[in-house]
Amino acid sequence: MQIKRTILFIVVLVTLCAGFIGINKNQSIPKRVPFIVPKGWPKPVYDFNKNPLTEAGIALGKQLFYDGQLSKDGTISCGSCHQQFGAFNSYDHPLSHGIENALTTRNAPALFNLAWQKEFMWDGGINHLDLQPLAPITAHNEMGEELENLMTKLKKTKQYPKLFKAAFGDETINTQRLGKALSQFLLTMVSSNSKYDRVMRGEDSFLLPEKLGYAIFKTKCAQCHTEPMFTDYSYRNIGIPLEPYLKDLGRMTITNEAADSLKFRVPSLRNVMVSFPYGHDGRFFSLMNVFEHYRNNMQIGPTTDTLLKNKLPLSNYEIGQLRAFFQTLTDSVFLKDPRFAEPSIGIKSNPPLDQHN
Repeated sequence: MQIKRTILFIVVLVTLCAGFIGINKNQSIPKRVPFIVPKGWPKPVYDFNKNPLTEAGIALGKQLFYDGQLSKDGTISCGSCHQQFGAFNSYDHPLSHGIENALTTRNAPALFNLAWQKEFMWDGGINHLDLQPLAPITAHNEMGEELENLMTKLKKTKQYPKLFKAAFGDETINTQRLGKALSQFLLTMVSSNSKYDRVMRGEDSFLLPEKLGYAIFKTKCAQCHTEPMFTDYSYRNIGIPLEPYLKDLGRMTITNEAADSLKFRVPSLRNVMVSFPYGHDGRFFSLMNVFEHYRNNMQIGPTTDTLLKNKLPLSNYEIGQLRAFFQTLTDSVFLKDPRFAEPSIGIKSNPPLDQHN
């Protein structure tokens, strides 16, 4: 009798285990993707515990990033303004374009290394990456869509309920999950494989002009464009005159503090050679325009950064060497990485990040 009971117990246990295994297979738990911090870089500020990267989540975010359905008339996607070959900036246009041929009031900034960024937009008006996409989606002169209507559109498609289920465990589609999925894709956009990075890792060496430019950079630029991110994420007035039509006061529109008038976020110099035009409104079409602004054309006012009260003296020789160094900040691997490219056919899962340690 005892032997029969034992055998029966084993049979029941095996049956239950088989059932649990079947349930787990059906649930298809999303596969985690590690986020690897490049060697020598600071700890990211983004909280991955609240939104862990998964293959399904990244794939969903990528599909959303390039989907025109996020706009009111289906013509504008996130990728329309953030183009990979320009380091995901609004390439070659001073002001980004929106639906119905509308112009926005700013140049869409380059997108990379967002895990280290606390605030977003040129004025820092949004303080979390998960929330940032909601601003352009709902802006009347950008994507012009209502969030409720967008959720309805996505729910009616054949693919998105399945994609959201794969990423989050069920077919629920809401703005929170939309933001998290886009964040997962955006967080994978790590630019850390330029020549500068290879030199810092001991895998390459600067040519003489690049080395001289690096020395000039550390003397005249590094206080604001801090390594290794090449920005300190601060807001500064660099003497750009107020544009009379746009009347963009920058950080002051967020804080209502007069001391923040005409202050804008310091952009990263990574990929600077390919991310023109420059400035919050794209008024500088070349680096020479930027250099000329700093040394001759700055408009000094009460909120101009103290580091620039006497403008920024730059000789033609120094500019030449700086340009040579800035070339080393171009990350060709990032600019051509197929993980970030617009999908042409179907939806493909992104492989795990392969950053250097």
